[in-house]
Amino acid sequence: MSTKAIYPGTFDPITNGHIDIVTRAASMFDKVVLAIAASPSKKPMFSLDERIALAEQATAHLVNVEVIGFQ
Repeated sequence: MSTKAIYPGTFDPITNGHIDIVTRAASMFDKVVLAIAASPSKKPMFSLDERIALAEQATAHLVNVEVIGFQ
């Protein structure tokens, strides 16, 4: 049985602390989903697409991490 973890948040912007948590989770689980919330009520600094792109770049070295956006 494979193990999965979901790490939700706005990640506006993604930080070294977030990356540390994702890296640790990636070593503990078969798959980690980094789920980025649109969260328009927070008036984000970066758009959802920009935050997804930043997170994908920051986690590119982690083959078992998937970055998704959600409303």
